[in-house]
Amino acid sequence: MDRRISTLTLLSLVLSGVGAILVTIPQPVYEVARGNGVTLPCSITFQGTGTPKQTIVTWSATADTPGAQEADVLTYYSTTNGTDISTMYEGRVSLDVDAATANANLKLLSTTLDDNKMYRCHALIQGDIKGTPAAITRLVVLVAPSTPICTTQGKAEYGQNINLTCLSAEGSPPPTYSWQSLDVMNKPRVLPPRSTVQGGILSLYNISKDTSGFFICTSKNKIGSASYNLTLAVMPPSMNVASTAGIIGGVIAALIVLIIVIYCCCCRKKKKDEEYAMGVREEEEEEEEERETFKEPVRNGASPRADGQLDARGSDSSVRNPVELSQRDYKNRKDLDDRRSDYDDRRSDYDDRRSDYDDRHSDYDDRRERYSDRNERYDDDPRYDDRRDRRINDDRYDDRNRDRPAVPANKPPRRNYDD
Repeated sequence: MDRRISTLTLLSLVLSGVGAILVTIPQPVYEVARGNGVTLPCSITFQGTGTPKQTIVTWSATADTPGAQEADVLTYYSTTNGTDISTMYEGRVSLDVDAATANANLKLLSTTLDDNKMYRCHALIQGDIKGTPAAITRLVVLVAPSTPICTTQGKAEYGQNINLTCLSAEGSPPPTYSWQSLDVMNKPRVLPPRSTVQGGILSLYNISKDTSGFFICTSKNKIGSASYNLTLAVMPPSMNVASTAGIIGGVIAALIVLIIVIYCCCCRKKKKDEEYAMGVREEEEEEEEERETFKEPVRNGASPRADGQLDARGSDSSVRNPVELSQRDYKNRKDLDDRRSDYDDRRSDYDDRRSDYDDRHSDYDDRRERYSDRNERYDDDPRYDDRRDRRINDDRYDDRNRDRPAVPANKPPRRNYDD
């Protein structure tokens, strides 16, 4: 404490006298790495005699931004040996006063990027306002650039113009930016001839598929550097989003409709095939029954008997009554139901059977036509009428008719023909 008081006394003696005051700072710029401490020197020179009543030394700072206001860092009063320190600098600054050299140096600890400012040293002696009472210097806090952030501005499509931007959030002094390019095979190449670089912005004009590749931005200052690799993929021009959505929706709707139509057609075809198979079976049974009904003419003049025994002429003929026909029909229908359950397993054979049925059906039509023609010839033949008249008048024919069972109401009459 005694030493500080003696130092201030010597400083007052140096500044005692009437004359011009001169405040100087040796360097215009001082640099310090972020986190380290720095001393900003301030020299005060005065030529004169006498003892000034009071000396005031003030350090102030101004941010290096447009429109920034000057703010005090600290103020020293020689008469009271007191120092006023700004709130934002408490615990980080102090004033080093050297009487031998008449210096009032500012010590700044734990520097940050916010300490990048212009600093002003101002000395004021009571009763003396002549000379150069202030000096200015710049403090630069050195910070290596942070990893830059790169973005693409514009559509990366054929024929478009785009900008590739690169910016480091930190870096002091402000970093410089450079670009280099690699093709899709990761081989170095020169930038496109029509490209321009301004600061951290790379402008590309009339881009094409060949523009695709990798673009590396490097941010660098005197402390260090950082890089970022940007991948650029140039695509064909895209359609309007609404049009694309409409096309996709239309395609999906068309696929749904197509699936429904195919499903309905398959169901209808399956149903028709089943109905056709059932119809084929029923028609075959009806044809078989009809053939059984009409194909039994009288053989050798003998007629079938109800008891199934030999008739008077010795002919052996079986009896077909409605009960037997109904039982056979029931059995056939039951077999049809069993076959219908196995229909899916025998689909592969259906086409062959259908072709066979067509052939048999056509053959049956031919036979039915021949049968009709024969009946017509019989009806037109007068000899047939004579035979029928003789048969009517024959008593033996009446005896045979008495033994014949009655024809059911739902069964067509049997016609007998003599050979």
